[in-house]
Amino acid sequence: MCTVSYISLQNKKVITSNRDEKLTRPQSNKPNEEVINGCKVIFPKDPHAGGTWFAINENGASAVLLNGAFEKHVSKANYSKSRGLVLLDIISQPNPLQYLHMVSLQTIEAFTLVLYHHHALIEFRWDEAQKYFNELDQDGNYIWSSATLYTHEVRQTREKLFNAFIANETNMSEEHIKRFHTTSDNDFENGFVMHRPNQAQTFSVTQAVYIDKFVAFSHHNLLNHEQHDSAITIR
Repeated sequence: MCTVSYISLQNKKVITSNRDEKLTRPQSNKPNEEVINGCKVIFPKDPHAGGTWFAINENGASAVLLNGAFEKHVSKANYSKSRGLVLLDIISQPNPLQYLHMVSLQTIEAFTLVLYHHHALIEFRWDEAQKYFNELDQDGNYIWSSATLYTHEVRQTREKLFNAFIANETNMSEEHIKRFHTTSDNDFENGFVMHRPNQAQTFSVTQAVYIDKFVAFSHHNLLNHEQHDSAITIR
């Protein structure tokens, strides 16, 4: 839930997320379909709190979570619900964007959400005081890095690496994007595959590929090397 990219290819939209977590957290369950608020949702479940960082629903909406908003914040002890459960509340709504405008987040920890629905790409941030909505160009290319794990300078460096990847890659595919997300260059502190001793590491890479009315959803567990694929046909 700490590195997310959105890349627009010729006939595809590709959203890819690396989940970086504390070593004390359990591995997620493989992606499964659940009915939440009457809506079918596919997501890898975090067994610790029951939430997720990446989910797609039967209407073709996808939502990806990153911890933190703009800068690193000090966590409180009395949040009412995990951000992963909040994501499931959002993605299981008939109109996730409208729900984001309406829902109160006053007791929820700071987060960033990348929402793609009905050909609209929304960057949403909650800093524990205010909501920020930013509609982006769905034909653009973007990368986000968690403010809780990476300094502003590191985030800028990662963005430069991403832009170089976009500029230099020819005939790009979703597999090229996965390889980019799993390139470490032996920088285990701030690389795309993190392994900070006794702190955090990259657990998995999850990807949604939009092709017309079809969404392919893949989840690669980097710890046990298992790959799980599923798909949804947008209603």
